[in-house]
Amino acid sequence: MRSVVSYVKRGGRMTVGQQRAWNELWPSLGRTVGELPEGPVDFDDWFGRRAPVMVEIGSGMGETTSQLAAAAPELNYVAVEVYDPGLGQLMLRAEKLGVENLRLMHGDAVVLLTSHVEPGTLSGVRLFFPDPWPKKRHHKRRIVQPEFVALVASRLAPGGTFHMATDWENYAEQMMEVCSAEPLLRNRHAGEPGGWAPRPEWRPITKFENRADVEGRISHDLIFERV
Repeated sequence: MRSVVSYVKRGGRMTVGQQRAWNELWPSLGRTVGELPEGPVDFDDWFGRRAPVMVEIGSGMGETTSQLAAAAPELNYVAVEVYDPGLGQLMLRAEKLGVENLRLMHGDAVVLLTSHVEPGTLSGVRLFFPDPWPKKRHHKRRIVQPEFVALVASRLAPGGTFHMATDWENYAEQMMEVCSAEPLLRNRHAGEPGGWAPRPEWRPITKFENRADVEGRISHDLIFERV
């Protein structure tokens, strides 16, 4: 569906624990985007309840995602990731925390949003520390582009939020520019210096933020709302 994708499908062997999670937990917790039937996913049926749906794109190894889901039991939390060991590790972390409101999608978030999420239905989309593709010739691979932001905005319910975070200054500026130009979105923190959102206390500090701090880079949060 896209000629340019924003991620690299990494390899990597799974640990014994991650493989056990795939064998035992994936059948109930996970689905593969490319194997979904046509049409929107019935999230109410999958979670066994009706609740606001939050989608997190790029859950990595799941440390923060598991904590975020555990801290918001009122949400139906959907994590989308392409890295198999990362999903296995996320299932292990969720199991350890006793998280029951988390489901996993293996595959391309753009395909999921385009073909399997109804417009105007999500309470929020989170995109924390996506691949910055720092070299200028690779900026076209960054996921936050006008077409993607328009897609996210169209899937949000009125008042739903698109929350991004990055530690790369020029990517933060690109996010701000692209999202500010999307007519379906407004900046919740337009009155703050630079329009940046204050760093939420509830968002766990990631390894990327720690590394950025060591390397002298400042992390920025952006929160836009569906009008």
